Amino acid sequence: MRYLLLHPPLWRPDDVAPALETSRVEARAVGSPRDLAVADERPTVFLLDPESRSAFPVDVMRAFVDAGGAIVALGRAGETEVPEGLPTELLAGFLTHPTSPRRLLVAIRAGFREAAARAETGRARGEAAQRAREIGELTRIGVALGTERDLKTLLDLILTQARRITQSDAGSLYLVETSEQGLKRLRFRLAQTFSKPEAPFVEFTIPVDRTSLAGYCAVTGEPLVIDDAYFLPPDVEYTINRTFDERYGYRTKSMLVIPMKDHKEEIIGVLQLINRKRSLDAVLTAPADVERQVVPFSKRTVELVTALAGQAAVAIENSRLYEDIERLFEGFVLAAVHAIEQRDPTTYGHSGRVAGMTVALAEVVDEAPDGQYRNVRFTREQLRELRYAALLHDFGKVGVREQVLVKAKKLYPPDLAFVRHRHAYIRRTAEREFWRQRTEFLETHGKKGYAGFVKDLEEAHGKDLQELDRFLEVVLKANEPSILPEGSFEELQAWGRRTYLGLDGATEPFLTPDEVRFLTIRKGSLDESERLEIESHVTHTFQFLQRIPWTRELQQVPLIAYGHHEKLDGRGYPRRITGEAIPIQTRIMTISDIYDALTAQDRPYKRAVPFERALDIMTHEVKDGQLDAELFRLFIDGKVFERITAGGTITAP
Repeated sequence: MRYLLLHPPLWRPDDVAPALETSRVEARAVGSPRDLAVADERPTVFLLDPESRSAFPVDVMRAFVDAGGAIVALGRAGETEVPEGLPTELLAGFLTHPTSPRRLLVAIRAGFREAAARAETGRARGEAAQRAREIGELTRIGVALGTERDLKTLLDLILTQARRITQSDAGSLYLVETSEQGLKRLRFRLAQTFSKPEAPFVEFTIPVDRTSLAGYCAVTGEPLVIDDAYFLPPDVEYTINRTFDERYGYRTKSMLVIPMKDHKEEIIGVLQLINRKRSLDAVLTAPADVERQVVPFSKRTVELVTALAGQAAVAIENSRLYEDIERLFEGFVLAAVHAIEQRDPTTYGHSGRVAGMTVALAEVVDEAPDGQYRNVRFTREQLRELRYAALLHDFGKVGVREQVLVKAKKLYPPDLAFVRHRHAYIRRTAEREFWRQRTEFLETHGKKGYAGFVKDLEEAHGKDLQELDRFLEVVLKANEPSILPEGSFEELQAWGRRTYLGLDGATEPFLTPDEVRFLTIRKGSLDESERLEIESHVTHTFQFLQRIPWTRELQQVPLIAYGHHEKLDGRGYPRRITGEAIPIQTRIMTISDIYDALTAQDRPYKRAVPFERALDIMTHEVKDGQLDAELFRLFIDGKVFERITAGGTITAP
């Protein structure tokens, strides 16, 4: 049915009825400009008589034409052309006065054709605009799916977006799992029900077969479009599980079940949408709501969800691949840490504990309500970056000689053994000399005066042996990595100046210059060159970490690890940078590293100190301007040091 609109002053429906009696046209009077509108999106022509021109402004007529209508104008007596003030682009036809019924009918029919063409053009434009919006929406969804790497969040995003673009009340998502024996099952991973948000979610698995809707879809790879799930055709192999409906008073009606296929056309999961609604916000609380609101899934919704399911499948595969890469890299990092600690078993667990405390302190900083760092926030990726930097901060020790790395005393074990052998040789030489003198006396003087001679000789020999034993005692005491008592250096150096006769008869010192140099190290067990070699592990770490092709989220790992021995006052190493030049992540790690180094189990070169003493030592470093005072305060207030376990795991506060 087409519509002809007329204005009463000149035209009435009865006036044009004879001309339209063979056409399926409904003639209707228009009382005012606000009534001028396209009727029900059907071809509509407005017959404009001369007397009605002033009653219908140009903008009203233009809006009518833009909406898909057509205007046929009748001229006044004597008008042979369209008069000024009546835009020709708005007219589908212009009739001079008087006009015949035939000419009027031809003009009206031409107007209907133009109106139909405009309506079709409008529908096509509307459909094109709708398709463009849908494509844009799918693109935006695809971008969102492509950037989300957490699988749980990704699945929730997929189901939420699928429900939104189809206006579905509920939905569920299954993922295909393959056992070690090659058996495939579908795991129910996620469910959403807008009208029943209180319903709990319970994860379970179902077989990949034709008995269930999701299983059938996974087997065949074809979508299922069901108008009413309670009235399935009698010849189908699948059935619907009504357990949810019966338990929570729900009514499942229209359903769309779509397989999710990856780029290899392999099915990795099934997306199930339930009860497409006229209004997304409608709540289905009663059967009447279902009857009024729920509609079948259209062909277009199937196309949209199929496209979305394809994007979702690729995103899920990418997420799984990313997780695999993360696990692989995590394994590499832990293996690297294990390799470091194998070289020095006494430091076992240090890297893990430092990493645990570092991340824990960063989380405390992230939640700080006040203070200098109240606006500092760490993302999940930044915390992971910080953890890797902490785990690998000592990896450069692989470039340090093992004998230096594990050096517990001032002399290396072989060097100390050599001193012991030398002492034993000198002592035995003294004993040999003692017996030689006794023998010579007997050979020269016999037994006359022998008793007195032996008594004096034994007394002198005893003093010699006691003095030689004092030599070894001084060496062993000096060999301990501690600050020597006043005067000990002089005695040690005096022994270094004493000599004995070697096997070849040459004069040899009790202690070589290098031995004296090592034994007179005032603090610790390392001399300057060894200390520099140990400190070089930081540079080795940085150079090693720089060779790893880190992702964008982890690209700061080398820099964070590089500065863990720097101090705010510039007295650290290797670059001696100060203040803000040291990243906050590094300052956080430095506090954790120092605390663990102080409190870790006894090592050959140091004893562990109680945590109270460790905090006192670190407080002194804070006052000296070496450590970040605010971070140390948060370290103590957050009791981070109480949340670390032996294996490096952080416990809940």
